[in-house]
Amino acid sequence: MAKVCRYLDAHRDRVVPLADLAKIAHSSPFTIQRKFTRVLGVSPREYQAQLRSSDVRRSLAEPGSSVTDAIYQAGYSSSSRFYEKAADDLGMSPTRFRNHGADESIRFAITRSELGLLLVAATERGVCSVMLGEDAVDLERSLREEFSAASIVRDASGMKKQIEAILAAITDHPAAVEIPLDVRATAFQARVWQALRQIPRGETRSYAQVADAIGQPSAVRAVARACATNPVAIAVPCHRVIGSDGSLTGYRWGVERKKSLLDLERRSQG
Repeated sequence: MAKVCRYLDAHRDRVVPLADLAKIAHSSPFTIQRKFTRVLGVSPREYQAQLRSSDVRRSLAEPGSSVTDAIYQAGYSSSSRFYEKAADDLGMSPTRFRNHGADESIRFAITRSELGLLLVAATERGVCSVMLGEDAVDLERSLREEFSAASIVRDASGMKKQIEAILAAITDHPAAVEIPLDVRATAFQARVWQALRQIPRGETRSYAQVADAIGQPSAVRAVARACATNPVAIAVPCHRVIGSDGSLTGYRWGVERKKSLLDLERRSQG
């Protein structure tokens, strides 16, 4: 697999057929696809797309960089092919990404909840951050550090709908309405986060069960990392994932909050 990855890395300027990878690995195209996905958590095509996306991000971060030059240097055959996936890969337009999100406008509000203070932030496309804590100043500081170049404003009235949606996701039954999100993710993270949103409220799954659900039974540690990097607590319910022995394990916002969340969900099922 390391040899295949090196080949994909060296030929990121073109789509590499599975047949070529099969020859390198002395295997069949079907087997190389299955094994690569099991080990890496993404398909060879997705892996190569992430390489090109990383190249674009790196080039756009350089002073005086040209969006067009960055696109072609990364191996995209045309600018249109890149722009088709730009929103998914970057979470914002290429120009905004090059400017470190300087043109991004983010609104946020902080309110009290059953779990302590709750911060919800959103762009015009959807919720981009959900944090839990005890100190409003610390929560706002964390948000501004995460989106250091964006224009961030407190807007309690404008964020009322998003706040209510997150609060409802904590306590209401049946499950709250779908919450529009605006988060960046690798192909693997997106698959994990989507799987988490399929876990019924009040229920739990082990990291191994989530790995099985996305068809990657050996990717238990990668699933755990995807849960740990979830930027939108509650909206993507990583609190519903527990250890194989039933232990609550770690949670970015504290194990006690994780337990409280699950208890609240279970009570709302009654």
